[in-house]
Amino acid sequence: MTAPLELATTDRTVGSTRLARLVREVSHLGTAAATGSTGSTGSIGSAGSAAESERRPAYRALAHSVRALILDGRIALRTRVPAERDLAAALGMSRTTVTAAYDLLREDGFLESRRGSGTWTTLPPGAGPNVSGGWLMPSQPGAADVAIDLSCASFGMPGELIAEMLAEIAPTITGLTADTGYYHAGWPELRELIAERYIERGLPTTPDQIVITSGAQHGNVLALGLLCGPGDRVVVESPTYPNSVEAMRRARLRPVPVPVGEDGIESDVLAAQLRQAAPRVAYLIPDFQNPTGTLMSAERRAEAADAARAAGTWIINDETVSDMALDVPAPVPFPASVSRAAAEQVISVGSMSKSHWGGLRIGWIRTTPRMATELAGQRMASDMAGSVLDQIIAAALLRRGWGFVEQRRELLRRQRAALEEALAAELPEWSWRRPPGGLSLWVDLGEPSSSELADRAAAFGVRLVGGPQFGVDPGTFEHRVRIPYTLPEQTLRDAVRRLAAAFRCEAALPPVSEENRWVA
Repeated sequence: MTAPLELATTDRTVGSTRLARLVREVSHLGTAAATGSTGSTGSIGSAGSAAESERRPAYRALAHSVRALILDGRIALRTRVPAERDLAAALGMSRTTVTAAYDLLREDGFLESRRGSGTWTTLPPGAGPNVSGGWLMPSQPGAADVAIDLSCASFGMPGELIAEMLAEIAPTITGLTADTGYYHAGWPELRELIAERYIERGLPTTPDQIVITSGAQHGNVLALGLLCGPGDRVVVESPTYPNSVEAMRRARLRPVPVPVGEDGIESDVLAAQLRQAAPRVAYLIPDFQNPTGTLMSAERRAEAADAARAAGTWIINDETVSDMALDVPAPVPFPASVSRAAAEQVISVGSMSKSHWGGLRIGWIRTTPRMATELAGQRMASDMAGSVLDQIIAAALLRRGWGFVEQRRELLRRQRAALEEALAAELPEWSWRRPPGGLSLWVDLGEPSSSELADRAAAFGVRLVGGPQFGVDPGTFEHRVRIPYTLPEQTLRDAVRRLAAAFRCEAALPPVSEENRWVA
């Protein structure tokens, strides 16, 4: 049974200078066309051209921009907005214009005011779907379900490669069966190989800093369980990976969203939330963030780490997709890009699920030796130790080097280009910004119909995850969908054709069950 929705209630505010900057940014959105050419970007944001914005009365244009910022998670719900006089000064508008815009937003249900308490953001009644609903389970091998699954941003593994690995490791397995097979921190050789990989990436690491886990999600849960208790707050990016937020809610933690910009998490908002909310942990995905694909800049990394250290907050650095750099050099590990003191409060969580295969349940935690010992003890209360067989296979794959991963990157580049080309041809009203890496596009539909589209897409044979699943505040990201490019090129083209038909279909369709939603 899903845990009840828990929302943080910290005193969030957005200053007039920052809101004015965001309004100027969003007022230019929707002016560029998405293309499939290398290095180009599509727009991100609400529907409508610059010409349409110019035709709107100023107060309506301002209200439209603020509404778009709320729906896109750039301004969190229950955030206090600046006084009309202050915002008017910051925007260079008349106070009358701002007052009219606020009145329209109140009328539409996006602002709420109380005498003596100010004005804060909200959503119209009924606009917030249950983001903690069920999951749409992936189709099983051999099943009659022929849906194209866009809910999972991951790969399969060539069967012949696994067969080679099994033959190669047979003597190793035979030699290990005499002992108990319990390696609480992980099989020593795999810990050494992962430590060596960190060294290659520029971060000195010893095997006693590594704990092997059953995937990255297991690592996140272990770290949260050690650092947090019921009722504690955890800062998360908005949008973010929904399974991690679900794990927080099930542990009775309270996620506090901070918006993600083009350079990563908004560091000024993060610093304010760290001061106000006093969170135990900040959960970040700095490398090709899921779902936006954003690569956090070096400046934002340093600012985030320093702010967390000053607040006494640990950072869980999820680097599950760090190896999927497509248009930029592979990023250095987060702890290597911040001060040594700040790096002491960073727990990095990695995985082979995206780089190799999700069926190989291998992840890891990289932290200080003392914290690694505590985390290894933490896991003994849940699963004792991981599968030695999986760890031996993982070690054999890592010993082969990273040629296999580079082949995957090249495949992703081709598939991303095919997806962008198909979207531009079939759905030109949709827009997106090409990510420099990662596994998916964060697409703007131009209208708040994401959940409805996900239901309609199922009727057309496509499993799609609506944008609200990636939000912390219910009802946000209704104009967004995540579309992975991990499927074959022709399958992606077929999927886009089906999505176009679903998007334009006006016929009444049967509802899709909420009992089996799934995302990865």
